[in-house]
Amino acid sequence: MDPLSLKSLLLLLLLPLLGCCVEQGILPEGPVSALVGGNVTLKTTITSQNIDVITWIFNNLNGVATFVGGNLRVTAAYTGRVSLNPTDGSLTLSALKPGDSGDYTVTVITSDTTLAGETKLQVVEPVSNVDIKSNVPDAIEYNSTVILTCSAIGSSLSFKWINGSVPIVVDGTRITEIKTNSSSVLTIKNVLRTDLVGPIYCTASNSLTTKSTTTPFNLTVYYGPDDVTITPANPPKFIQAGSTFNLTCSASSLPPASFTWYYNGMRIETSSSVPTLDMIKGYTEAANYTCRAENPKSKRSVPSPAVSFTIMEGISSVEIIGPTGDLIASNSTANLSCQATGGTVGKVDWLKDGKPLGPSSPRVVFAADESSVLISPLQKDDNGRFTCRVSNAVSSKEAHYNMRVVYGPEQPTITARKAVEVNQQVELTCSAASVPPANYIWKLNGTATTTTAAVFIIASATYKDAGTYTCEAHNIITSKTTSTSHNLSVQGEGTLDGLSDGAIAGIVIAVIIAVALVVVGVWHYCRQKVPATSPY
Repeated sequence: MDPLSLKSLLLLLLLPLLGCCVEQGILPEGPVSALVGGNVTLKTTITSQNIDVITWIFNNLNGVATFVGGNLRVTAAYTGRVSLNPTDGSLTLSALKPGDSGDYTVTVITSDTTLAGETKLQVVEPVSNVDIKSNVPDAIEYNSTVILTCSAIGSSLSFKWINGSVPIVVDGTRITEIKTNSSSVLTIKNVLRTDLVGPIYCTASNSLTTKSTTTPFNLTVYYGPDDVTITPANPPKFIQAGSTFNLTCSASSLPPASFTWYYNGMRIETSSSVPTLDMIKGYTEAANYTCRAENPKSKRSVPSPAVSFTIMEGISSVEIIGPTGDLIASNSTANLSCQATGGTVGKVDWLKDGKPLGPSSPRVVFAADESSVLISPLQKDDNGRFTCRVSNAVSSKEAHYNMRVVYGPEQPTITARKAVEVNQQVELTCSAASVPPANYIWKLNGTATTTTAAVFIIASATYKDAGTYTCEAHNIITSKTTSTSHNLSVQGEGTLDGLSDGAIAGIVIAVIIAVALVVVGVWHYCRQKVPATSPY
């Protein structure tokens, strides 16, 4: 046997017997981690000393390397992978294998003492091939249980789940997690749409490496329809036929919901979620309208609240039919009929000259439905504009009729001065209430003049213009003539006002001159009364 080998063997046999003299703890506490294929140095705490023997043992049984008398001997299993530092006893392993994981013990003998230490080496594989798989391609909210499995290649792995940027919280009831050395299984019962908004990430790591999923994971959660709404929620009680009006049904749903419309519980044949008034124009009675939203994936069907309204035709046109011939006050009768087309009549209102026409006298009689009004006999006050206004819940139309009641002329009146001076202009105005307007004839002292207007004008009065002026008013339809007279006197200039204009002007000038003289006199008087100032 080789003397070196024999000496080494003897030292190994003697080590247990030297335990009482051995100083422990020359290696760091473990575990010491290193990657597969990499290098690791198990460094002692010894400072440079004269070392006689260094022995490294693996798992308390297998020798790794021995240094005795300046010679290094490596066990065959570690040939080419081990180096030893003879000054401090540190061991370097290269080309690490998973089987290198375990307990390493070192014994160092010097001339003075025996030193020993033990540590644990953990050789780990780097993380790779991190992947997420799902038990289902998609899910239904509240119904599905989703199982996500995150797996990876590596040793001593730990896993973390992230939704977007927020860690997924495991509550142990609805969301649970089962971990192994190579995978993490996340189970979500009665999945919610918010559970997997995503993207979902799984991070796998060990003590030396970390790696996330290379691509985000997404899983579609179908949901809805949620609460279904109809817009407008409070439509008018009556909707005019032909107007622009839509009903819109909406609900949050994935995939988008399909909609079915109902009229008093009866299905309306339209697939649109926005039925227009034209689509439902056949349903004219008061009714409840509802829609039902259905999700083809979740198979859920949810009804909306009902909205109620009635589709009503608007009034298209209105016409007043009345007398067409001459209407004579106190003799004629007028029947005004209001006729509407195109819709249901709800209310009829009559106005005269913009004010409500009511049965203010026995002469005015309305039909029971107020579609006509009878006025008998007609009076002059019935002249004016009659309006018939027809309305229902959605529209209003009106028509007009101009009533002309022939009457008069009534007793005329003459507006003029009773006396004038010569050379003054004179106007005599005659007026008489009459329909049609009266024709006028003027007479002076019983003799007809050439004036046939309502105003008789005398440009410059003379004494011969004095006399009795008679105005005759005549209605060509009633053939009635009425008249009135006015006496006019013509007097000399200045006699009516007391002073002529020239006399008044002279008096004014004289007063001005007198006032001026008084002012001058007062001034001179005051000057004479003021004593002269003495120069001494």
